[in-house]
Amino acid sequence: MAGKTLTKPEFIAEVAKKADLSKADAESALNATLETIIATLKKGNSVQFVGFGAFEVRHRAARTGINPKTKKEIKIPAKKAVAFKVGKKLKDSVA
Repeated sequence: MAGKTLTKPEFIAEVAKKADLSKADAESALNATLETIIATLKKGNSVQFVGFGAFEVRHRAARTGINPKTKKEIKIPAKKAVAFKVGKKLKDSVA
């Protein structure tokens, strides 16, 4: 059974409460964090939080796929994808 999804405003409220910040300050900090992660990934670098996990850009090679509607082969171009690898501490705490 899946749990409740925490929305961004709810997340900001929780961070503000735990860090004794205003909601505006917590939102500003969260937005700066996300912008920094995105900018780092755009440069092709990874972001690692020891114990939590790591964000990285992975390169997917071009490949041939099948269109499920027409059953015809299609060419899927190479692309970059963001991946998240869970850290041991987070993995253990959720398990």
